[in-house]
Amino acid sequence: MKEKRITNCPVCGEKLVITEYHCDSCGTTIKGRFELDEIMKLSPDQLYFLKIFIKNRGNLSEVQKELNISYPTAKNRLEDIVRSMGFEVLEDEKEETVNILEKLEAGELNPGEALEMLKRIKKRK
Repeated sequence: MKEKRITNCPVCGEKLVITEYHCDSCGTTIKGRFELDEIMKLSPDQLYFLKIFIKNRGNLSEVQKELNISYPTAKNRLEDIVRSMGFEVLEDEKEETVNILEKLEAGELNPGEALEMLKRIKKRK
């Protein structure tokens, strides 16, 4: 059975560093200090969300339905993953977008109004 990845020390909780790779086929061992790729540093919950996101081909509406969460929550989780991987998230844009989506969900905006507002945010980039 394949072991789950361990990224933090079970004793102190600090990040682990890979110091050895081994090929079971030919017996080659490579020793050194190897950093994990950003995607491997994601928490199990973030990786699960990412798998569902990929399965649904990036469609957040489908992700939110499958996970039984609101659209703004799905968007926030995705942006948290983006941040965790070292990419920049524009906070003003994020805040405005979440605000619009929350108003849409609450019925304060109709889909057409929300779409127009989101398009205006995108044009400012």
